[in-house]
Amino acid sequence: MASLFGAAASPSTSTTIGDLKNDVAISNPPEDSISDLTFSPTADILAVSSWDKKVRIYQIASNGTSEGKHIYEHDAPVLSVDFSKDGNKLVSCGADKQAKVCDLQTLQTAQVAAHDNTVKCARFFELPGSSGPMLVTGSWDKTIKYWDLRAQNPVGTVTCQDRVYTMDVRNSLLVVGTADRYINVINLQDPLKFYKTLQSPLKWQTRVVSCFTDASGFAIGSIEGRCAIQYVEDKDSSSNFSFKCHRDPPAGNVTNVYALNDISFHPQHGTFSTAGSDGTFHFWDKDAKHRLKGYPTVGGSITATTFNSSGSIFAYAVGYDWAKGYYANNPNYPNKVMLHPIQGDECKPRPSVKKR
Repeated sequence: MASLFGAAASPSTSTTIGDLKNDVAISNPPEDSISDLTFSPTADILAVSSWDKKVRIYQIASNGTSEGKHIYEHDAPVLSVDFSKDGNKLVSCGADKQAKVCDLQTLQTAQVAAHDNTVKCARFFELPGSSGPMLVTGSWDKTIKYWDLRAQNPVGTVTCQDRVYTMDVRNSLLVVGTADRYINVINLQDPLKFYKTLQSPLKWQTRVVSCFTDASGFAIGSIEGRCAIQYVEDKDSSSNFSFKCHRDPPAGNVTNVYALNDISFHPQHGTFSTAGSDGTFHFWDKDAKHRLKGYPTVGGSITATTFNSSGSIFAYAVGYDWAKGYYANNPNYPNKVMLHPIQGDECKPRPSVKKR
């Protein structure tokens, strides 16, 4: 029998309800809600940022067991983490108004960026001809800043319409979501101006933006249990669409809706996950406009998700996301990171139906 995270693939099933029985919790998780998760592009190394002001780095073995490798601190809650393309550097940022980079080889940490308010997100990117990884940070001070890791001051600053809530990078595509539902699209070959600005097609606050694997567009998630698929270049009117998710079935005149907290794209298949305050995650095929799998509730809100580089592991964080305010929090609320082995065709695109 293959190991839990081994190569054995379960046979294709017609059911759209997924199974959680093989999911494994990582050992020694953070002591407070988890804000972000990211896998190294070059190894099964998982970085976890938390409201307990710490960044933790775990080595994940092929059988799903985890071992803590390193931990470092910020002066306030940490809100975002991201690995460089070569896996050698990890950036983290948060409510202490700064970003830090940890060198994975020396385990030395240095401050590399500063803002006038909370830094909500940080992402590495590389441009053709550049001498190394660059950094972009987005803040509640309504700016995004670009950083060369060898320089003390930002190499560029762009002012946004409002506070930066979410940001993602893929190749030369940078997408920035701010308060008041603004979405800014930037071509990193021309980084100091907006290539496009739109107001989110979703009616409520943007929680997350996530770039397609081929960088042709991005997905948007809102607090109202909806997801929008948006192409950078509008091919035709039907290519952009939105759909409902993370909602309870209507009961009388009431439908409970939940925040969509994170969207992650599968690195090989281009399919994607949504996860939310309702404690469920789902896999979707945007091209077929089809839900591949839905999963039962995991017993608490899902605050962050990520796939490993091979797409064989889906990691999700369970913890309180404050969607129901102070009164709904309690000391017994679960706080953990789970590893879900991708089995069989869970994330494979739906076969296209060929006409005879």
